[in-house]
Amino acid sequence: MLEQAEYALGPVDAARELIRANGWALLVSGNGDAAPMVSHLPVLLDPDADPDADDAAGQATVLGHLPARDAEAHRLGERPVVLVAQGPHGYVSPSWYRAGPYVPTWNYTAVHLHGTPELLDAAGTYRVLELTTEHFEGARPTPWPLESVDAYARAIAPHAVGFRLRPTRVVAKGKLSQDKPPEVIERVIAALRADPTHANPPLAETMRERFPLR
Repeated sequence: MLEQAEYALGPVDAARELIRANGWALLVSGNGDAAPMVSHLPVLLDPDADPDADDAAGQATVLGHLPARDAEAHRLGERPVVLVAQGPHGYVSPSWYRAGPYVPTWNYTAVHLHGTPELLDAAGTYRVLELTTEHFEGARPTPWPLESVDAYARAIAPHAVGFRLRPTRVVAKGKLSQDKPPEVIERVIAALRADPTHANPPLAETMRERFPLR
């Protein structure tokens, strides 16, 4: 992902909010001469990280877990990885612009975290499982607690490996039609809210946050 200034997502708070709201991530590691190793996994912001840290990387520290077999295949903790969290995204039709000439495009938001993960011990891994459950259950009227199946959860927990990733580099990008005139942006937002084929309210709201009504 090229670090073009015009598409920078903004302050690290924007990257943190994207991770908080979109916890399904992609973990990619190099594998020598073989194909890269890729895993899908849930992640969350490390509650012990300092959101007021001097460096953006420290503020964007995340916790995650994945199957032990995947962790072994990644050689997790031994080499750098890239963790990708993706926010709202979707197709943008040039017919929405009512100007041009333009061509189709795809608007999106994403954060890339680069660094070498720190492997957690059994207790640390179980805490990640608890925090992950609390995070995703938290919005429900009656959150389901992991402790309700404590014995079972602890029996299968050794098959997972928890990690902390304190990135050495954070790349946050939002391609949200910022290269278009304000009136065109307004038409795109309206279409993303109402188009019968490609309506995408989350992306529309992300664009509205970026471009408040003047």
